[in-house]
Amino acid sequence: MNLFNVGDGKVVLLAGGGKIFTDIAAKFVKSERSLEEIIASPYDKKVVYNIINSGHKAAVEFDYFIFGVEGYSRVTEVQLVRKRIASYIIKTGRANKSGKRSFDMVLPHNIQNMSINFEVPVDLVKLPDGTPLSNFSDSGRHTHVDVQISTELILKIIESWYTQGVADHLPEEDLRYLKPQATEFKGLIGMNAHALMDWFAIRCCKNAQAEIRDMANKMLALCKEAAPDLFAQAGPNCRVLGYCPENDFQHKDCRGKIPTKNKALAILKKYQTEGEAI
Repeated sequence: MNLFNVGDGKVVLLAGGGKIFTDIAAKFVKSERSLEEIIASPYDKKVVYNIINSGHKAAVEFDYFIFGVEGYSRVTEVQLVRKRIASYIIKTGRANKSGKRSFDMVLPHNIQNMSINFEVPVDLVKLPDGTPLSNFSDSGRHTHVDVQISTELILKIIESWYTQGVADHLPEEDLRYLKPQATEFKGLIGMNAHALMDWFAIRCCKNAQAEIRDMANKMLALCKEAAPDLFAQAGPNCRVLGYCPENDFQHKDCRGKIPTKNKALAILKKYQTEGEAI
């Protein structure tokens, strides 16, 4: 078993950036020039900025980005695929690998060393030779055995169970039903720039789950490097909007530092009423 921690995930930009097609798409809408002339014209980042600032982001959908990700858990995969304006291909857990499948887990630091005291019913436990444990329970007076079970032990038990299932020629598409959400997934993600901007606004927020926020911030850093004009203003909603739309659900670290939507609207209303800056 290979054990990784939340934050160890890797994100690679496979395609996107370089030549920006938002520029061409934006020019095409209003220009009287031929398509050949538009394509041949010099890149104009002001056009890109104007499109993004105007909120008319249809043109940015012509810039597409593909990422490879690994070292993230199935917990994050479930949240990731909620974004449907995207393409995903996930490494399959169905295919039979004849024992060659790597048993990789991703855990938060704070539960890695956790353990519990658990009462094991002696009636349900047998020794390797099939002898019931209850035969040794002091004339049947003890119905349970107290044991301490760690996170690592739980994972090792599941791994051993899975390995035995493979050895017994059970299909891995069935055995995977007992694998935990900590199981690592690998995949390719494709999104256009518009979808990415919307995704960053939600998933780079401090309210996002830690692992998917880690993925989003790594993707954002790659996008800013590959296409800085497109993603100059991209980031969490508070950065894009200037306020936090979460209102009562605003993250505790942001309270008092970033105005909520309700607070921002109240300030705007007061400004409009009094006609002076607040």
